[in-house]
Amino acid sequence: MNVALLTCAKLPYLNPEDQLLIPELAKHQIHAKAVIWDDPTINWNEFDWLIFRNTWDYFEKEQEFNLWLDQIERSGIKTLNPIAVIKQNKHKFYLRDLQQQGIAIIPTVFIDKTSNLNLSEIIPAHWKNAVIKPAFSGGAYQTTLFDVIETAYMNEEYRTIASEKELLVQEFMPEIKEFGETSFIFFNKKFSHCVNKKPMAGDFRVQVQFGGQYTAVKPTEELIQKAQQIVNTFDDQLLYARVDGIVINNELHLMEVECIEPDLYFNLSEGSQTRFVSELLELIH
Repeated sequence: MNVALLTCAKLPYLNPEDQLLIPELAKHQIHAKAVIWDDPTINWNEFDWLIFRNTWDYFEKEQEFNLWLDQIERSGIKTLNPIAVIKQNKHKFYLRDLQQQGIAIIPTVFIDKTSNLNLSEIIPAHWKNAVIKPAFSGGAYQTTLFDVIETAYMNEEYRTIASEKELLVQEFMPEIKEFGETSFIFFNKKFSHCVNKKPMAGDFRVQVQFGGQYTAVKPTEELIQKAQQIVNTFDDQLLYARVDGIVINNELHLMEVECIEPDLYFNLSEGSQTRFVSELLELIH
């Protein structure tokens, strides 16, 4: 069986943790290799399955990515996660759907494309600080933390982006500086491991490229069940899902569910690559 582990030109050989999936899969007579998703020379019909892993530039190439997804969907090549999940998950308005299903999300305002962005009209009066970002984004791309008294300035800064993309404005939760963001990782909808990510002093972004510190943690069974409830809202198969949120008073406040190309922190959980491969085998056989 031939499997493509999808990546991007920035990481042509995958990140180091994902590279280790190749020998793991070889133990099960599966030939896997890193393939750049937008490489025009690739014949996708050579592969039995495409596994989304390090496509970490898709939000910078929105139009190309959408066209490529359509092409793969038409071809009938099987993917994990499924194309239907990728299409839904790439646009963060899915959070609104989850909220309507009773999932507690970070307080969020959803903004349709507009040529007349007016943040002061739509941000609740009691908010002090907010984070603005495109609905189609990742890795803190085009993401800004601002004081709500700066809305006039932010209207100018995001005027062009707002005319081209839907936006989210989320209340900034100061707890993220103290408690960090917690990621619950699931393989085949089964809980695997959990990681806490704290931003560097003076920053709000938890990503490691901005100085974020990552630590493996053991969440309570109650918190795992709350994350499981979010994963269970998906009808489709999920090889992996990463539920990111802030835990305040043992309540999980969802920030996002990553189902496209999340870092799965294999390096912070012994045996997690083996668990991943085991669940992958279950789904593809």
